[in-house]
Amino acid sequence: MTTAAVPAIQRIALLCFPGVRAFDVSVVNEVWGRDRAPRGVPAFELRRLAADPAAPIPLTGGLGLTPDDGLAWTTHADLVLVPGIEDPDAPVPDAVLDTLRAAHAAGTPVASLCAGAFVLARAGLLDGRRAVTHWALAERLRARHPLVRVEPDALFVEDTGVWTAAGVAAGIDLCLHLVRTAHGAEAAATIARSMVTAPFRTGTQAQFIERPTPRADRDADALADVRAHALAHLDEPHTVASLAARAGMSPRTFARHFQATTGTTPVHWLISQRVAAAQKLLEQTDHPLPEVARRAGFGSEVTMRQHFATHLATSPRDYRTAFRTPARAAEAARAAEPARAAEPARAAEPARAAEPARAAEPARAASLQAAGSNPIAR
Repeated sequence: MTTAAVPAIQRIALLCFPGVRAFDVSVVNEVWGRDRAPRGVPAFELRRLAADPAAPIPLTGGLGLTPDDGLAWTTHADLVLVPGIEDPDAPVPDAVLDTLRAAHAAGTPVASLCAGAFVLARAGLLDGRRAVTHWALAERLRARHPLVRVEPDALFVEDTGVWTAAGVAAGIDLCLHLVRTAHGAEAAATIARSMVTAPFRTGTQAQFIERPTPRADRDADALADVRAHALAHLDEPHTVASLAARAGMSPRTFARHFQATTGTTPVHWLISQRVAAAQKLLEQTDHPLPEVARRAGFGSEVTMRQHFATHLATSPRDYRTAFRTPARAAEAARAAEPARAAEPARAAEPARAAEPARAAEPARAASLQAAGSNPIAR
């Protein structure tokens, strides 16, 4: 998984054509198409676009889609999305491919879900770039498009403005990640809660490929307990050894099973959870940065700043400025009002205090001159 800067995403263009997957269309609609402004989520404008906006598009399962607009609307979009397709080898309208090339050339971020990566590859947008698709299609993508640097395990990746997501639920991961990167962790978490899903998952597709066994299920239960404990006590120090002891495993066995279950190492998982916790604290509280670092378990502001630079390409201070919730920003502004109002009075106090001294200066000078002890002339 990678993280890159994403511009403010408000207008989303979803490219639709015969053969797109109904599930992926629904994912995009759930994330970007619902009005959650009363719950503090920015208002988005989602348009479903087609070469012929007057023609309904059939979907699998007896469903259909009525486009909102033509492909030309992509010139207004902040993000252009391609849903997954049922058949990676099926033809794609030339108008769709041309629209993708034009959007990318204009600097608009482009993303695909699941087998939608094959559409981006046909448009030439993945040549020389890292990309991912459903794990069952990874080898086919590599064979059909040898210039694509296929990453078989990642849930989603970004390479110079082009995003691709793995299969099915990974499309949710990517959409929420784009919301989180553009609008903050709390906006993404609010959307995730309404969808009854996790705001983000760590790891890779590898965790979903192997068939679980009864022993693996027992190990997964133990690891789930360890993760729940760590999340409830993020402010406490944790090591692989201490987490392994809680799971009743040796550190080496614990690390191996943890990676097989989650797709990532215990250390990387814990850091990602701490970054997420710090994001929420920065958005929703006025705690000083050292206190945020302590509560998130980083131990020091310096360590937190280093991990923010690595994972979010920003600093905690800049993140707070960009993503503080409107309510917290308004509270901070109101709290600053009395201080600002008091500034003129505080500035006038020294002047008022100096008035009696200035009034006494002529008499003092005359007295000194009469005594023959003028300090200037001395």
